[in-house]
Amino acid sequence: MQIQDLPYPDPGVPDARSGPRFLWWLFRNQLDGQLKSLAWGLLHFASVSALPFCVGLAIQAVVDRSGGRLALAGGLMVLCCAGNAVGDTFLHRAAVTNWITAAARVQQLLARKTALLGSALTRRVAAGEVVAVSTGDVEKIGWFVEAVSRFTAAALTIVLVCVALVVYQPALGVVVIVGLPVLALAVLPLLPRATRRADVQRDKAGRATELASDTVAGLRVLRGIGGEELFLDRYRGASQEVRHAAVRSARMWSLISAIQVLLPGLLLIAVVWHGVHLAREGRIGVGELVTVYSSVMILTYPLRHFEEIAMAYSFSKPSAKRAARVLALERATDTTGSRAAETPTGDLYDPATGLLAPAGRFTAVVCGDPDTAGRLAERLGGHPSEKGTSALLGGVPLDELPLKSARTAVLVQDKDPVLLSGTLRELLDVPASGAVGAEDALTAAQCGDVLTALAQGSLGTDDPMDARITERGRSLSGGQRQRLALARSLITDPGALVLDEPTSAVDSHTEARIAEGVRALRAGRTTVVFTSSPLLLDRADRIVFLHDGEVAAVGAHRELLHTEPRYRAVVTRETEEETAAHLDGVPAGRKPARSPRDDVRGDRPGDGRGDGRSDGREGALSDDDVLHRLEEIEETA
Repeated sequence: MQIQDLPYPDPGVPDARSGPRFLWWLFRNQLDGQLKSLAWGLLHFASVSALPFCVGLAIQAVVDRSGGRLALAGGLMVLCCAGNAVGDTFLHRAAVTNWITAAARVQQLLARKTALLGSALTRRVAAGEVVAVSTGDVEKIGWFVEAVSRFTAAALTIVLVCVALVVYQPALGVVVIVGLPVLALAVLPLLPRATRRADVQRDKAGRATELASDTVAGLRVLRGIGGEELFLDRYRGASQEVRHAAVRSARMWSLISAIQVLLPGLLLIAVVWHGVHLAREGRIGVGELVTVYSSVMILTYPLRHFEEIAMAYSFSKPSAKRAARVLALERATDTTGSRAAETPTGDLYDPATGLLAPAGRFTAVVCGDPDTAGRLAERLGGHPSEKGTSALLGGVPLDELPLKSARTAVLVQDKDPVLLSGTLRELLDVPASGAVGAEDALTAAQCGDVLTALAQGSLGTDDPMDARITERGRSLSGGQRQRLALARSLITDPGALVLDEPTSAVDSHTEARIAEGVRALRAGRTTVVFTSSPLLLDRADRIVFLHDGEVAAVGAHRELLHTEPRYRAVVTRETEEETAAHLDGVPAGRKPARSPRDDVRGDRPGDGRGDGRSDGREGALSDDDVLHRLEEIEETA
């Protein structure tokens, strides 16, 4: 596999049962590149290790005054140098290719898993951990995968040199062949402790990365409450923990490195001491002694790869474990579906709650529990993150369709949509039917002031469509981000569009205009909006009120205000006393006795917008008072 072949058409199905299994799976899936690296590694290490034999042959030729053997030694040295240069060059090329391809495969797998899981990913794994896996961890994983072939080449070279020394000079070769395994295995007792310390360091670094990521994501809120110093202190503490863990890990690795310097030195002393005695006795020649000494000295080079593979594995093991944990996550439903790909049309129905959104109509859904509303919105899009009854579109279960077909039929916009960095033109360049242009979508979403702000904030461009949007749209306000996300959803023009609180960060005047714009642009198309805003509810064709996870009432906004006290409690933000008074039919000034009906009121989302909400005063509001307030708000808007 070459770098230009990336990305893979199909990266494969990873073995995510554990970190080591995942590393082994990566190694097996680029076996061709590993064999190339092994071949070039053998050429490189063998050429380096053969130089001492050439030097020894040349010295002995000089001692024996043999010109022919000296010329032969010179020719062999030229070949060894050429093999060393070629082998080292192509070994580096193959090793880097293996590193990049392994890291790219992991990133590709993570990207596909992220796209497959969607919003369910961050519910099950911290966003900071995903960032840590997709950045620093992939490099460590790639390092180990490519180091395996180099280590194998080094180990085979050491075995070949030991065999050659025994054949060449048995008396000294035996000393080397006994001493080298001791050098290679001496650090093994220290590796478990070094690995544990490295694991601790990686875990602490991962937590610090998660904290930093979460802090940056919530920086605007932290500044609003004056909490940036508090979280900065927390990050400082986490950073110091990482530093202390890194120092403890480095101490152990420095000890391992010291041992790998000390023991080869002792082996060299033993070889020279024994070799000098043999030379004085006339049992070996000077050239043979130089050959053995030089070979032992050269072998310290491939021996260093034993330390490297140990370090690479200890650092990559926790990284691979984290990557495997993310890649092992699965959706609650089979994304391939059991039906053929199709795009159904018709009424959108949820059997679990009884919610029905007629085709071609603007349906508003009021639910006192925001979490329940979010799960229902996800279920309406098909293939939710939790198992349950499938929503139906035109009688077709969405969970039985392939994920792509379900997403084409029903588009769900979360209450916290994400804007990717890039130009506004790139943001709005999404798969769409082509029936809705960017200008119409931006107008319906009331993005005029957003375009002006983008044009003013971008140097060198007069066209707002070419203005750049920062990461996650952090340079924009919450309301501006919401409106751009709404425009992006409107451009796609799906058969059924589900919006979860699309105007929660928008003022009442803009909200009223958005309601009219969306209603007009989506005329004849199925639209479902989860909201408790009177301005949106009053413009819906049909309102469905959910209580305790089931449909409690269906009707028009003004009708439900009169007939359903629990609906009125959610929409007008009534107090518990006011709701109880309406339910019991007694004046608010006379506090009714506590009864189970006091708890039937749904939870009220506290977004603090004040658009037609109760001011929290004591005493129940009459129906006329409620309607009068709503009319005043609508006239003002």
